[in-house]
This record gives sequence, structure tokens and C-alpha cells, in this order.
Amino acid sequence: MKDRFYIENAAEFDGEIVEIKGWLYNRRGSGKILFLMVRDGTGIIQCIVEKKEFDEETFENLKNLNYESSLTVKGKLRADVRAPGGFELNAEEIKIVHVSEPYPITPKEHGTGFLMDHRHLWLRSSKQHAIIRIRNTVIKAWRDFFEEEGFTMVDAPIFTGTSVEGTTTLFETEYFGQKAYLSQSGQLHMEAAAMAFGKVYCFGPTFRAEKSKTRRHVTEFWMLEPEVAYYELDDAIALAERMIMFSIHRVLEKNKKELEVLERDTKILENIKIPFPRMSYTEGVEYLNSHDFPFEWGSGDFGGDEETILGQIHEQPLVIHRYPSKARAFYMKPDPENPEVVLNFDILAPEGYGEIVGGSQRVDDLKTLLDKLEEHKLPREPLEWYIDLRKYGSVPHAGYGVGLSRFLTWICKRSHIREALPFPRLMHRLHP
Repeated sequence: MKDRFYIENAAEFDGEIVEIKGWLYNRRGSGKILFLMVRDGTGIIQCIVEKKEFDEETFENLKNLNYESSLTVKGKLRADVRAPGGFELNAEEIKIVHVSEPYPITPKEHGTGFLMDHRHLWLRSSKQHAIIRIRNTVIKAWRDFFEEEGFTMVDAPIFTGTSVEGTTTLFETEYFGQKAYLSQSGQLHMEAAAMAFGKVYCFGPTFRAEKSKTRRHVTEFWMLEPEVAYYELDDAIALAERMIMFSIHRVLEKNKKELEVLERDTKILENIKIPFPRMSYTEGVEYLNSHDFPFEWGSGDFGGDEETILGQIHEQPLVIHRYPSKARAFYMKPDPENPEVVLNFDILAPEGYGEIVGGSQRVDDLKTLLDKLEEHKLPREPLEWYIDLRKYGSVPHAGYGVGLSRFLTWICKRSHIREALPFPRLMHRLHP
């Protein structure tokens, strides 16, 4: 016996005696032979159980064993192209560790509410399992990408003293006699870190108290936010493009099996190239109006419907830049050539999935920042530290944020963001 055997490494153990420690995923057969599909968290393998090799009681127990019962199976592993996963195991010893109660999730159709109530069990199903495996790949890809690009990871605080993205979407809490808020973004702190380290990023949980029930919103999600000193708008866009390409290539390389489980057509992912097509906000408004979708310039951000339409123009992600200043956050730098718009960008995923990246060049002079704070009616006191950054060696700088779950929803082509998180938090869902 080698070290602990895992199904995903079966090719390293061909022809050897191995022991699988897992759970019963499915079963077929009767009479003198059973085919047990056993999963161990890394994969699923078919175990052949011949009646002549086991006592009557054990064989009968296996015939009637409830799905998701835990068991260990020891036997000889062999390659077989006909078997699921390309390997199967001839069982010699089987130990039932725990007999499961009748499993509530069955092959029949279940409603979304039922599945979300049983999210702690639904994670075991093949498609949900595949999504979380791809999520793991993307997280690793992002860290590798920024490591290779020479970035320093700097943690941002979760408790903050003020708003970043608007006071109406804050979760408020008591903090030793004063008000604090759960962070909407680590960006402001990354701006401080960028002035110390040049190229930085944070990656952690963020919170938005939007009372939204759309398929693209959750109240808690993980967001990656790079910030770079001496970057301008086009530099930040190019960085985001490279990061997206790096991530897609890594998923295509590492998760072929999981993409097949999800029945994901990978052609669009395989054909994505940089640079992505670009369109100004003004051009976007013109496109919508010319395609019988009335939209008034300056009335606000593009919503989900508008993003869906614009995101279907190309089979590539679409960069939309220079939104109206009044519709965007206080920290975004006005365009010197047209102060009515800011130097910002969103990247819309193709296939109608909407915004996956949002970023900008930041205000870098003191007077403009103070004017912006007044315009947005934000208190100066809790942001004095942020204002300091414009007093001591201020430079042009830019960055962006990308939500992991939205990115995954597109990569995995799921209909709702809730499938892209292990335990999603929605307006009316705090459990499990």
C-alpha cells in the first residue's frame, strides 16, 4: 500500500491494491454482482462487488445500502476505458462506516427552495461539486497571476468606518460604542498600500446590503481588488484582460472533467482573445436606442437588462468605459477631456452574463477629492486618512474589483449566482 489513495490520482496506482475511503454515490446490479459508484471528494469510481467474495449478510447489506452511506473499499485497481473515469476496482474487502438515513436529494426534480434548504447536502451532487472545484482553480489562478506579475497581497479590514460604494448598501454594526460597517470593498485601503508597495491586491469577503433579488446579486461575496501606483485607465484595463485570460486558460487546462459534467460548451472560452472590444458609455446608449431599447444618457448605470443586451454584441468580453460622473463613485477621476464622465470601465461577460469587472483611475489631487466628497455628501472626518494620500506624494493610480462568484457564474454558465458560492447569503437566506 502506498500513501492514502485518492480517486483523482488513480493513474498512479494502476494494478495495485488500494483502499477507497468515501461514500456510496450510486449503485446498480443484482443477483451475483453489484456495481457500486463510490466518491471520495476527488472523483467517482466504479467498484465491482462479486457475491462469491463476500458473506451473505455483507452482500445483502450492500444491496440495500442507502445512498451517501460512508464506507471503505479495498481491492485491486485496474484501468478500463469502459468504466466511468477510466478505472474500476475489484472489491476484496468492504467496511460500512455509517449507514445513512434515506437521502433527501434524489434524481427526481427538486425545487430551488428545497435544494437551497439542503445546500449542505446539495454540494455533494456532481454539478455543484464541479462548480466548487472550478472555483478552487480560479482562486489559485488569481493568486498565481498576481504573484507572477510581481504584486504584494495586502489584507484589507472587514470592519470599516465609512462607505465606499454608497451609504444605502451598508451593513451597520455596533463597534465599542461607535458605528462600524462591514466592508463593501477593500479599494481605499489598497490605494494606501499601493503608495507603499507599488503593486498590491487584496482578496477577501465583501458585503452589500442591496435589497436585490436578481440572479446576479448576493449579500456576501469574495472580491479580488488590485491597485497600482502610476497606472492610468488603459493600464488597469490591460491588467484585467491579462488576468481573465490567465484564469480561462487555467480552468480549461485543469478542469476539463468538471466542464464536461456541467455540459459547458467551451468553444467561447477557447476563442477569447485580447484586447477585448471597447465601447464608451455614450456609444452604449446609442446602441441601445438604435435597437429599440430606450435609454437616456446620464440616467444612471446600465442595469441588468442593458448589460445583457450589450454583452451579446460580441462573443468576447466587452469593455465599456467613461460613465457619467454623477452615476459613479466619488473616488473616480474625471476625464480631463470631458469632466462629465469619469475614467472608469466595466467588463461585461459575453453570453448575457453582465458585469464581471469594474474599475477606474482614481482621483489623485486634493482639491478634486474634497470637491467630490462634498458633491457626494460624504463626511470628511472618517476619510481623513484617505485624504492624506493626496498630501504626501500623490501619483496617478488605478485598479479594479472582480467578484469571484459572478466570474464563476459565467465560466460555469449557470443561471443564478447562488450556485457559484458554497453557502450563498441572499436577502432572505442565512442558513445553512
